[in-house]
Amino acid sequence: MKNRKTLLLKRRRNTILRQFLFFSTVLFITSIGTWIMADIMWHGGIRMVEIFMVILFVPLFGMVSFGFTQALFGFIILLFRKDPFLLSNICEDDPAPDIADFPATAITVPIYNEDVTRVYEGIRAIYLSIAKTGALAKFDFFILSDSSDPNKWIEEEIGWIELCKQLNGFGKIFFRKRYVPLNSKSGNISDFCRRWGRKYRYMVIMDADSVMEGATLVNLVRLMEKNPTAGIIQTVPVAVQSEVFYSRMQQFAGTLYGPIFQAGLNFWMGDNGNYWGHNAIIRVAPFIEHCSLPSLPEMVQKKNLRFMSHDYVEAALMARANYEVWLAYDFDGSYENLPPTLIDSAKRDKRWCRGNMQHSWMLCAEGLHPINRIHLLLGIMSYLCSPLWLVFILSGIYKFYTETCIGRSYDFDVGVSAFLDNICGGRQSLALFIFTMSMLILPKIMSIFITAFIKPTSRSFGGFSRMVASVISEIVISVVTAPICMLFNASFVVQILMGINVPWHAQRRTAEGADWQEVIMTHWTHTAFGALLAFLSWKINPVLFYWLIPIHLGLLLSIPTSIILGSKRLGQSLRKAGFFLTPQETSVPQTVAHIERNLKTMESQRPPAEMECPDWGLLQVTIDPYVNAIHVSLIREKRRIHHKVSDYLLKLEDRFLKEGPSSLTRREQMALLMNAQAMTDIHHKVWTMPEKELAQWWQVFMKYYNTLSIKPSTPLYR
Repeated sequence: MKNRKTLLLKRRRNTILRQFLFFSTVLFITSIGTWIMADIMWHGGIRMVEIFMVILFVPLFGMVSFGFTQALFGFIILLFRKDPFLLSNICEDDPAPDIADFPATAITVPIYNEDVTRVYEGIRAIYLSIAKTGALAKFDFFILSDSSDPNKWIEEEIGWIELCKQLNGFGKIFFRKRYVPLNSKSGNISDFCRRWGRKYRYMVIMDADSVMEGATLVNLVRLMEKNPTAGIIQTVPVAVQSEVFYSRMQQFAGTLYGPIFQAGLNFWMGDNGNYWGHNAIIRVAPFIEHCSLPSLPEMVQKKNLRFMSHDYVEAALMARANYEVWLAYDFDGSYENLPPTLIDSAKRDKRWCRGNMQHSWMLCAEGLHPINRIHLLLGIMSYLCSPLWLVFILSGIYKFYTETCIGRSYDFDVGVSAFLDNICGGRQSLALFIFTMSMLILPKIMSIFITAFIKPTSRSFGGFSRMVASVISEIVISVVTAPICMLFNASFVVQILMGINVPWHAQRRTAEGADWQEVIMTHWTHTAFGALLAFLSWKINPVLFYWLIPIHLGLLLSIPTSIILGSKRLGQSLRKAGFFLTPQETSVPQTVAHIERNLKTMESQRPPAEMECPDWGLLQVTIDPYVNAIHVSLIREKRRIHHKVSDYLLKLEDRFLKEGPSSLTRREQMALLMNAQAMTDIHHKVWTMPEKELAQWWQVFMKYYNTLSIKPSTPLYR
């Protein structure tokens, strides 16, 4: 015990020294940039606009220098090929427990109106991968549904029963549907902890698109067992299965650039790391005791919601309880999917933006570790920087306009030297621009160097030349899309500050291509703003127009850019040509290959789209005795139902059968599905009522259902 306390004290001292070195470097770089900017602004005297722009510049440039410093330290760590600050390296000499001594671990998969086939195939792949390690007896799976679509609910139940039958997973794979999806995913996990948490020492939180190798899960449990003070160990999920151009580019960038940023992140975080909400293992007892989310102030509550982005807050609360949070970036075998298009990515960012902005209420919370406050602040600033950047640009335009009005000239014909001297600070402006761009581009060059020479894996990225060409293309596309993302995030922040509610919809995870109508409706405001910006800057002075080309050109091209990036055909063509390749595509992991193989088989066996009918799940649960019995058996029936509720349900049953499912709202359909007696009665009535009393819909699709050998929308597992 004494040796362990000494080790912990030594680890804490090392962490403090590393954090001092890291943040001193960030402060030093930010100070240099701010000094140059202040000198540029105050050439012609100090006015309010110059002071305002310098104040805005500090957090904007500080975020750039923070990212660069993180990449720089990560590059140095990977250069020496061993990270002494990694948890698995710190405790490598400790004895590892045998699988037979493992405690019970729950793998939880919260879902909300997801593609059921994809989710269950992911669970199947994880289940079989764990079985190969010999540790299957130590893991249980929990599918936690919050789906609001009645047809999805039935599809989830059918998929669960079929999966259990095929894997002999009864007693190992559990399904639960919450009736009231309070507090979204965080509420779903809280519900699991209240009902089953005490039975498990650890739980692994997954997303609907998450996949993890069995060996990775086993190693996570081992690492937790070796470190009783570890509360959360977060893996770094690698993006896979991207086919659309945009998601393939993001997948490539994350895989290539990620390692140096992750190593740098671990350098300054140490045991005060962060939690990203999925692909992480959590010690259940302290999570239940200390990580209950606090309520938001009454003035900002919407429908009794707690924090929408719960993960950062839970990591902070775990650290406040003196448990460690680690980043296991060296663990392979953790995967996820990405939003397929630029617009889908923006929709996800809108939800994240709201969640991160809510964290402002936690910044001054009592007892939080300073590093956790920094995590929360960085999450807020990742979105707040967009409106700050926009205001900075508009302030610069105003400054340029006022200087033009007082007669300051910008002569294009007196040579390059004089031209630079006249551009709002001249050579200093150019030097600051080059300095900033270098900090943005150098991490990508460092990543190429690590991949090509330190860990020679460039062949898995398509070869050195294709890898470099992909990086250059990614840089160009990032420059073009940066102003688009700026306007997206700026509008999100404004909407949230105005109190506009941001619902949490199901995320689209696949796409056949860009929806032209959606693209035009989404980006026309960006195009109009870009045109206005270009017109005003040219009117004020052509010099300003040329300085702002990267911004207004990116906005003017927002519609064609979004369409091109949303092309699945182009993404597949680039993959065949060897561009934007990742190691997970060059050598597909077993679990991912398993999922892809089964999904292709199922897709080929699906009936034609024209054969599918609306409300297929409701049709199945009503007329199929097997499906009806499954559903009724899973409903937690209330002992007493008020007679008014019974009368209401009888009226719904009558409309459901005589007018068809479409005559009921989704809420009314869910009310029927939640009542066991109602579903039993409906099944009996649909087979005993005279055919002429049934709605035409039932007459058509009952015959259609009985003629099918393969049922549409039903998971077809191999």
